[in-house]
Amino acid sequence: MTLMTVYISATSELATGIDRCQYRCVSKSLTVVSPAETAACCVPLSAQPLTIEQAEQVAPLLKALADPVRLRLLSLVASHEGGEACVCDLNDAFDLSQPTISHHMKVLHEAGLVDRDKRGVWVYYRIRPQALAGLGALIGCPPQ
Repeated sequence: MTLMTVYISATSELATGIDRCQYRCVSKSLTVVSPAETAACCVPLSAQPLTIEQAEQVAPLLKALADPVRLRLLSLVASHEGGEACVCDLNDAFDLSQPTISHHMKVLHEAGLVDRDKRGVWVYYRIRPQALAGLGALIGCPPQ
């Protein structure tokens, strides 16, 4: 039977300056902006072209809306009585399972288009008006 010796070195003997060598310094005041918030702060497309960064930030919002099921879900939530809808109310409008509807709503939520509230076992969704207003402002009307 062979014994193996393991040496544990003190922290001071480990590589120093690992943060400086392997990681870039990042500001701790980093703000994560949702695609919907990015669309709200962009000038209309008809006024000036988007920068590469703006286009990359707005694309997930437009991608979330590009799916016919998600677009219809957004419309159903927006037009629902009281301005919010339970996922159980949305199931009847589709020939899809409840987990599939929940997945589509999660995509809309992550894009910043809807807010959600869990009440018991059900999740209620409501439109974020500022997100739709920002999207409308981004698309804008072309000058006549």
